Amino acid sequence: MSGSVRAAMALAMVVWTGVASAAGCGPVRAVATFSILGDLVRQVGGGHVEVATLVGPGSDVHSFSPAPGDARILARADIVVVNGLGLEGWIDRLIRASGTKAPVVTASGGVATMEDADPHDHGGHDHGHADPHAWQNVANVKVYVANIRDGLSKVCPDHAADYAAAAAAYTDQLDALDREVQAAMARIPPQNRRLITTHDAFGYFAAAYGLTILAPQGLSTESAASPRDVAAIITQIRREKVPAVFLETVTDPRQMERIAHESGARIGGEIYSDALSPPEGPAPTYLAMIRSNVKAFEAALSSR
Repeated sequence: MSGSVRAAMALAMVVWTGVASAAGCGPVRAVATFSILGDLVRQVGGGHVEVATLVGPGSDVHSFSPAPGDARILARADIVVVNGLGLEGWIDRLIRASGTKAPVVTASGGVATMEDADPHDHGGHDHGHADPHAWQNVANVKVYVANIRDGLSKVCPDHAADYAAAAAAYTDQLDALDREVQAAMARIPPQNRRLITTHDAFGYFAAAYGLTILAPQGLSTESAASPRDVAAIITQIRREKVPAVFLETVTDPRQMERIAHESGARIGGEIYSDALSPPEGPAPTYLAMIRSNVKAFEAALSSR
């Protein structure tokens, strides 16, 4: 994790020391496991929450290794928000180490999950054979938002009405975004709705919006694809004339560059799977992330 991210988390700890004794339930000290969840908590909590994320923008939640400072952040939390579905294989150990008594909200609770059709050994990172990347279907994020709203309301009932209003307003934005994505994908010629990504993080997106996505890695980025897997992907791209390969911001681009070079597919640009961009980037929020990805997909797949 970068020094700037560590510094930001340290600042969050300093801020929290000043609000713990505030009147009423005060600003809720929320910890989210990674940047996408952090944004959702901010959207629902507004000015009533102080949010720290353990895995910051541009960082890979799959390969994250907690440090002692992360346990201290959890120890000061009023609420902890996790994705669940086995995404954060490290979170239970970290919670135990921190000694936190904060309630843990599983944001994905109630989402209809997709199963991993080809279970892999992810180097000790067990997803339980359920694809954890449920946020890639915009409709699923409405479930995330409702779970976050309910969790914050239990921690701080004084502001439950504000959480409900913010969640409702954000859900309207999600509904609009969902329609926007469907319209954009419909503009891509049906024969072009196939692409390659670095790891298999876009299964929910593909199922919801009518794409076929291939990936040389499985659901986790912790283990590299084998030469046999890469060769099979290259053969499939050539055989099926897959238009484009996309580079995920949390993974090493060299493998995908090799696949593009050897298969003849174009590099379709960078996409965001498991992390937001820094504030100055094109995907600093969940809504911006989806729009950035859709723009990249449409630009690369519509013209070939």
